[in-house]
Amino acid sequence: MTTEWSIHRADEPSRLVANSHLFDRPVTQEGAASFLSRPGHVLLLALSADGRGIGFVSGVEMQHPDKSPEMFVYELGVDDGWRRRGIATALLTALGAEARRRGCAGMWTGTEKDNVAALATYERIGAVIDEASVFITWEELPAE
Repeated sequence: MTTEWSIHRADEPSRLVANSHLFDRPVTQEGAASFLSRPGHVLLLALSADGRGIGFVSGVEMQHPDKSPEMFVYELGVDDGWRRRGIATALLTALGAEARRRGCAGMWTGTEKDNVAALATYERIGAVIDEASVFITWEELPAE
């Protein structure tokens, strides 16, 4: 890390609200409080020297009964003007350290096949890209 920026664990909803510009949609106090209060949820912020949010990574610790705990990399984002400075790599490395502290055996995530920057970042820190996997999403929950 440099003196230009540093990484901090988000522990106050107001800090996420103040840095809504990093997220897809505005962060509400209620949404931030809900995320931060849920067991296994973690959000790390990269802050510039003046305290402005310049990037984030969120993760969710998961465990299936027949597997060791894993950290799901929920979202990763770096402000346009701060890209290509190692911030995404540092955020993922810090999330990996948090996952290790929690006893997780690994991390995983998904992204679009054409997201060249994300794929390169993930590979650079040791991720294996499984090109055979497919993500399934539901825009609406299945009907009862």
